[in-house]
Amino acid sequence: MGIEIKVLLLFLWTLLFALVVAAAGSESDDGIIRIGLKKMKMDENNRIAAQLESIKGDSLNGFVKKYHRFRNSNSLGDNGDIDIVGLKNYMDAQYYGEIGIGTPPQKFTVIFDTGSSNLWVPSSQCYFSPACFVHSKYKSSQSSTYKANGESAAIQYGSGSISGFFSYDSVKVGDLVVKDQEFIEATSEPGMTFLMAKFDGILGLGFQEISVGNAVPVWYNMVKQGLIKDPVFSFWLNRNQKEAEGGEIVFGGLDPKHFKGQHTYVPVTRKGYWQFDMGDVLINGKPTGYCAAGCKAIADSGTSLLTGPTSVIAMINQAIGASGVVNKECKAVVEQYGPTMLDLLINEANPKKICSLMGLCTFDGSRGVSMGIERVVDESNVKSSAIIHDAMCSACEMVVVWAENQLQQNQTQERIMNYLDGVRYDKILVPYFSGNASYADYTHYPLLQLCDRMPNPLEQSSVDCGRISSMPPISFTIGGKIFKLTPQEYILKVGEGPEAQCISGFTALDIPPPRGPLWILGDIFMGRYHTVFDFGKLRVGFADAA
Repeated sequence: MGIEIKVLLLFLWTLLFALVVAAAGSESDDGIIRIGLKKMKMDENNRIAAQLESIKGDSLNGFVKKYHRFRNSNSLGDNGDIDIVGLKNYMDAQYYGEIGIGTPPQKFTVIFDTGSSNLWVPSSQCYFSPACFVHSKYKSSQSSTYKANGESAAIQYGSGSISGFFSYDSVKVGDLVVKDQEFIEATSEPGMTFLMAKFDGILGLGFQEISVGNAVPVWYNMVKQGLIKDPVFSFWLNRNQKEAEGGEIVFGGLDPKHFKGQHTYVPVTRKGYWQFDMGDVLINGKPTGYCAAGCKAIADSGTSLLTGPTSVIAMINQAIGASGVVNKECKAVVEQYGPTMLDLLINEANPKKICSLMGLCTFDGSRGVSMGIERVVDESNVKSSAIIHDAMCSACEMVVVWAENQLQQNQTQERIMNYLDGVRYDKILVPYFSGNASYADYTHYPLLQLCDRMPNPLEQSSVDCGRISSMPPISFTIGGKIFKLTPQEYILKVGEGPEAQCISGFTALDIPPPRGPLWILGDIFMGRYHTVFDFGKLRVGFADAA
């Protein structure tokens, strides 16, 4: 009788375990793996932490050094190098899921990040970083499948860093087990960035070309070890803040319940990030002209916001009424060079060469490039802070884009000259700032407003929460199709009631050649559009999220 009871209890325990595993998200009868994602809305603690990091460090530093390496090295991620990747902006909305490392599995929450390629988690050998004390730590001594590697690894971010060493172990994703996966045990996580994070580590889903130490990414081993049906994974990010479910990442295919209609696919143009060609950007349905000849973009699940070149982000922030930093360099460019720029445009000079013709930028073969960026790319001893302080090139590019856009909208030369003359001859600029002109006079000159909207790369731009319904849609052309974002989709709201703050989802990031200029379509875009990453056919697809 006792044996029968034990058998019954064993059966019930096995059944319960099976139900728990199934509920957690695993392989279904259609041969794909579903991983449920959790989300964390932005709160004041995260925002303060990010602001402190911005004060302490240069947020562009990681990007500049990374592209310096790409430009000058034929071997990416060589052993022994300190490879450098850009920090993801997790301060507004974090989407993270659970994995297991080791046998038996040790649980970790990770960001599934298509903008990087390494897996790292805190190590039990992390003794001096506060971040390690508030997150789960990997203990190699408790895993029967652990294999030592020991090679050092370091990832330098724009506002923080991690360092440690490589190890091998089994990695459990859903009910898949990837064997002998190389990953980083982080022994140092200085700063507040990871201290305030709700996740333990990062699981990169980018290409091996940008992998630190040339480590084989988890996704590659999923495919190589035959663990999935098709070499495809897809993201559904739930942007409904009232629902607890954060979304779902599907390995091996896509779930029809997550999207509506057909996907628009574009080929991957450069392996590393999931990079593709993008057409023009539209404000309220009208082309800006900046990407009329094409731009480069990446789909990045590890970036909360949507980033692009300063010149166009400033136009977008002006259109939506976002408050930027009063940019003296921009006003100086308008005052000194505005009419000359217009003359060159009217005489059909190449818009992309105008700023270099006036000596404000260098020309990289496609468009003007900040001399600060050029110096950082070419000289390793020059600090990346030169990019922030060398704003004349960005200001010039912005003014050219604005003037070209005005001409395309059939604005008369006289009308545009009136805008520029108002600045050049101090009809508005000096009187306004000296208190001798009204705000109504000032707002008559939209180019001055454009300078005020020029974003600071270290800060976000705020908007009036009460004006969201009147803001214009912002659209992106991908694969010949228009993908529109409404203000309710691109504005991030922090808090509730009268204390609520609203933040523009568009932030400036000037990435130098050869990788840039580059648009980063983060969670704001991927939340609106279900995104497919097709590793087998090297393409990215977008469809309306369901």
